[in-house]
Amino acid sequence: MTAPLTAGFAKPVQDAQSCFRAALDALARPGSLHHLRPVVAPSPLCPAAAALLLTLVDQETPFWLDPDATSARHWIAFHCGAPFVVDTASAAFAFSLGLPDLTRFSPGTHEAPENAATLIVQLPALAGGRPWRLSGPGLRDSACLAPLGLPADFATLWRRNRALFPGGVDLILCADAMMTALPRTVLIEEI
Repeated sequence: MTAPLTAGFAKPVQDAQSCFRAALDALARPGSLHHLRPVVAPSPLCPAAAALLLTLVDQETPFWLDPDATSARHWIAFHCGAPFVVDTASAAFAFSLGLPDLTRFSPGTHEAPENAATLIVQLPALAGGRPWRLSGPGLRDSACLAPLGLPADFATLWRRNRALFPGGVDLILCADAMMTALPRTVLIEEI
């Protein structure tokens, strides 16, 4: 079923700049929460995920879409123009409803870590879940993040991703109109 073709940003330039700034801030300060300007998103995309796609994905970024989100494919194709890929390893950006298998996406290489995938992961909420302690670059003191919807073994999965440094995937978590980011450099521990 194809989602109705709703508008993108109300003010495309200003809204995209604001969202890009929020994404940069979130990556620079892991675990910090950021509210994004509302976008009328087609199901099953939340407004934050839609805003991030409008901002980060374009005709030059191979994009993987979770099969459970195919009803939004037409909207993404129209607004972003991204080439869809089936092979997760060739995706520069990906959108998933819940945490996918991180090992399926490109971690980049030692020579080109910038070729790692960035995953936009939609969760039920960014609070109310199992708490994790975050530390590392961008954090003077440790921070706490408790997103709802990550697997119980997330800290172990993240350690494996972090061990690939300078490679490894980066995560942008979103729910409703909020987002946060977990760059590959952040250390995540169970509390």
